Amino acid sequence: MSKKSSFGQQTTMIGRRRFMGLVGGSAALLAAPRIASAQAYPDRPVRAIVTFAPGGTADVYARLACQYLSEKLGQRFVVENIAGATGNRGTVQAARSTPDGYTILFALSTHAVNASVFSNIPYDPIADFVAINLSVSSTHVVSVNPSVPVKDAKELVAYLKARSNQNYAHGGVGTQAHLLAERFRVTQKLDIVGVPFPGAGPAVQAVVGNHVPIGWSTMASAGPMISGRQLNALAVTGKTRSKLLPDVPTMIEQGFPEIQGDTWVGVMAPKGTPDSVVTVINTAISEFLQQPAAQQRLAEVGFDVVNKGPAEFSRILVEETGFWKKIVEETGVKVE
Repeated sequence: MSKKSSFGQQTTMIGRRRFMGLVGGSAALLAAPRIASAQAYPDRPVRAIVTFAPGGTADVYARLACQYLSEKLGQRFVVENIAGATGNRGTVQAARSTPDGYTILFALSTHAVNASVFSNIPYDPIADFVAINLSVSSTHVVSVNPSVPVKDAKELVAYLKARSNQNYAHGGVGTQAHLLAERFRVTQKLDIVGVPFPGAGPAVQAVVGNHVPIGWSTMASAGPMISGRQLNALAVTGKTRSKLLPDVPTMIEQGFPEIQGDTWVGVMAPKGTPDSVVTVINTAISEFLQQPAAQQRLAEVGFDVVNKGPAEFSRILVEETGFWKKIVEETGVKVE
């Protein structure tokens, strides 16, 4: 393997230093031999659409996975960030792309939510796509700027009830972080307003800069800032504590059992993409996710490996759509 990855030129979207921090030490992830050159697919670069801004959950995973795919399959998998409308802008472009395997979608779990949140979306999140691999999940974390004098979720409730018209940051209307925060607002009767950003990365930076004092985001986005003490973590929303922050209790442990849910990232393609292409991509991603070095690197940035193939991913997508639809109805989150 050459010392310079063919995908190295694609790092400018999030800045070379940050990208290298995410994939640094990942050379072992690229050690697998390339598939034989006689293989028909891929024979040119592949467009990998990420529907949120650089530095967010889907973007972090996509860049790690695409680096591996580029080396494994011998063609560049080029990450393209198309943010906006809680993922709808990029998802529409993916849905309308030629189903030949040269456009794939790194879908955040908002894919299972948007049909409930938005009155009209110009695609069907299930029927217009082929599921390839449900790859990773990441718990959400409630964090605050260090200037906010609270240590846990119960203290946060007391802090907010003593104040009016407070704000929290989230990565977009209808994201799981937003829905969980709104469920928290409704159940605890809080006077707090969500401030949307075009992805978890920008939302986290707003809390770090104290432009917004409170943030709800994925561990994959907020974890490095928490580790660097630029943010204080109050709670996680998984069923169990995060391995990345073992001392931070869950919302369930703190007496808020209804505040539970994770974000996931999965790979999809437009409906009609050949089964042979789906098999090639799923096999390569599955191999990537099974490598101990990959699992360690993903854990370091806040991901748990899921690695479910097309059939299981399709089934889970239907279940997730129903689960989040119920929360959308409870919270009243809607975009006309």
